[in-house]
Amino acid sequence: MINRATMRKAILMLVLIISCALVHAQNNNLQFKSADTALQTAFQRAKDMALHYKGKSDDPVGPWYESALPPRFAFCMRDVSHQSLGAEVLGLDKENKNMLTRFVENISANKDWCTYWEINHFGKPAPEDYRDDKHFWFNLNANFDVLNTCLNLYLWTGDQEYIKGAAFKSFYEKTANEYIKVWILEPDSLLTRPAHPNVTLPYNPADAMQRCRGLPSYSEGVPNIKMGSDLIAAIYRGLLSYAEILKINGETAKALTISKKAEKYREALDSKWWDKNDQLYYTYLSSNNKFGKTEGETFLLWFNAITDSVRKQKTIQHLLSKNWNVENLSYFPYILYVNGYPDKAYAYMLKLTDPKTDRREYPEVSFGVIKGFTEGLMGISADARYNQLTTLYRNTVDVSSTLTSVPVLNTIIDLTHEDRKTSTITNVGNVTIQWQPKFAGNYTSIFIDGKGFKAMHERDWLGNEFSYADVSLKAGQKITALVK
Repeated sequence: MINRATMRKAILMLVLIISCALVHAQNNNLQFKSADTALQTAFQRAKDMALHYKGKSDDPVGPWYESALPPRFAFCMRDVSHQSLGAEVLGLDKENKNMLTRFVENISANKDWCTYWEINHFGKPAPEDYRDDKHFWFNLNANFDVLNTCLNLYLWTGDQEYIKGAAFKSFYEKTANEYIKVWILEPDSLLTRPAHPNVTLPYNPADAMQRCRGLPSYSEGVPNIKMGSDLIAAIYRGLLSYAEILKINGETAKALTISKKAEKYREALDSKWWDKNDQLYYTYLSSNNKFGKTEGETFLLWFNAITDSVRKQKTIQHLLSKNWNVENLSYFPYILYVNGYPDKAYAYMLKLTDPKTDRREYPEVSFGVIKGFTEGLMGISADARYNQLTTLYRNTVDVSSTLTSVPVLNTIIDLTHEDRKTSTITNVGNVTIQWQPKFAGNYTSIFIDGKGFKAMHERDWLGNEFSYADVSLKAGQKITALVK
């Protein structure tokens, strides 16, 4: 006899299958085709699942997509930060802008410069995580994660609201200053701060809205945690992102001050948090001043906070040796592709979209896979500061793959990697951009539509060499670049 839990799960999966089929029938934007049918299937599953989470057009909150624990019908700061690129290329740009605006405009002194950790489709702080301004759940990484996300969305889209909008600029300023001060997160306070610096008295440790108001980590299973290395990494990356925004806006002196401060967090991470015996980073410090290890390493890579190549390799290899929850695994396709582990990234793309994988319907998963396809496998990166698009095929075999209708830099591009030595791009939109086709290996020349150009070269953190060229890609133009 089938028990109720099994029946509920079966009904949920049936609803998802029907909803995904309807979305697939209605949506004709971002498409992926490949001679590798397993990859093609993985993409379609991820796309259908992700678009299933788009909110209703008449929801009071405005445009949104589900990015929290279902079925709360809500979006969370951490999840939106990690789902945003996948959402952007799937055409959910209005959703990204609205949700991030909701977060930045609700920062307040009464919440000790936190904002709402989770907002529901009614436009209200989700009651599962919020009682009042003195009692709510909040992971301190989130402000810095959102800050970094906003810079990345500007670099991808060119939308200056993310770097010049009044609400966004105020959020960045408060996060980099008041927020760090009130939560005692200065570089010299990371190991000595109290576990609960802004608690409302009398303190009841059984009340999650008190105990978790200002968790110093995304790792939520450590009791009495004083500091997490993932928070240090988040501050480092968030401040670097803020410094870059200041620089773009012409505030160079202030940008230099903030970037120097950011470096102090990276130095603290490397000097205080590396376990020489295990050759791994500690992930938390408890209130009894004991270092320990649990989940959290993933975010050291997400925030690109490890600059030592040996330590980075050991961190990645340790992550690959363990079983992690699906939230952590959702970052793996992107992280592994961009850090030189394409075989492992490929395997996780297939695993995370396999119907047999437990909790694959968690929203971060499908959006993370789309990010893995776009920035990882197809190697698309954008930099609005220079109106530049870079491509690099990260497949390990010579099979053709095509990603079409990619919204980026105020235009639309179609990209085909015929193999690892030939890439063709079409600018479908109305804006000229700069294209930087990149290929693994040391080549003397790159041929652009048959004409040879002197190749430029660079190395990645593993010492692998790459060759690239710069070419103008006009509206409506199609160009093929190859090496031989």
